[in-house]
Amino acid sequence: MEENSFEIHYWFGDESHLMDALIQNKCEYELLGIVKEIAKQFDVEIFIETAPLENGGLRRWFRIATREENRKATITTGVITVLLTILLTTPITKTYDKVFEKLYEDKEEKALDTDLKKEQLKNLQLQNSKLQREEDREEQAKFLNENTVIKKKKSIYYESLKSYPKVEKVSYIINNQNKTTEIFISRNSFEEFILLSDDLEPIITEDAIIEIVSPVLKKGHYKWMGIYNGETINFNMQSLEFKNLVQSREVEFKNGTSINCIIRQRRRIDNEGQIKTVAYDVTQVNSYFENDNPVETFEGRKYRQRREADRQQLDLFDTNDNE
Repeated sequence: MEENSFEIHYWFGDESHLMDALIQNKCEYELLGIVKEIAKQFDVEIFIETAPLENGGLRRWFRIATREENRKATITTGVITVLLTILLTTPITKTYDKVFEKLYEDKEEKALDTDLKKEQLKNLQLQNSKLQREEDREEQAKFLNENTVIKKKKSIYYESLKSYPKVEKVSYIINNQNKTTEIFISRNSFEEFILLSDDLEPIITEDAIIEIVSPVLKKGHYKWMGIYNGETINFNMQSLEFKNLVQSREVEFKNGTSINCIIRQRRRIDNEGQIKTVAYDVTQVNSYFENDNPVETFEGRKYRQRREADRQQLDLFDTNDNE
């Protein structure tokens, strides 16, 4: 195998070497998308070359290369190759922090084993490999842990394999720093690499201000329209108290009428790994404005009093700790 090469080996339960072309192409489309996302993080332009198919189940060879002909480029493509394997062999619920520590410890040990002096290694780290500094390891681990594009593509990759019963396991072989490693993932482990849900944790914002554009004045499951953070949004009004105030005409809307509220932004990952907002929910109205004067709602007053009590409790703890 050439340096920085990567092989996927699909293992079948029969003696054939044939695979459904749609499944294979879908898997490799997602895999190439992961490589591109990693390369984007390193700010390097890469190209991926393929070698002819080989028998033995079905084996696909890829080599990651770059047009940059310098030491930095060589290090980067090597790291991308290793990271691709790490990503494809680490379950979706695990983080990559410890993996990075081990990866760069191995690199440093190898450099020292080849009689590269510590001072030379230090210079190499400073000049050519940002990844070998502690703060950058943390940054790259955070990138892998939080990158929704990679998570989704990895999930679709394994979903596709799971949907194809012929594949009993898949293995990944990399050649990096003249060392060849093969890692196996069996079919009964595919589920560990698939997202349980595309839904993300919602973003909750307290004391959000929404200018009402179109209120709902009658009963029913209708969406309101307003301006939030400079954007026009449709939202669900889930405050029963405020809806009753509106429907009983105790609150009148004029041009520029706004509410202070708690808003929940529901988010989801699409098939390309992009985060999309799918809904806004106003779960509580703290106050509304009449002639630019805030009018506190009953639920808003209870909420304010509870927050003030919590704040006083924290202040009390801080005072005791300082004594």
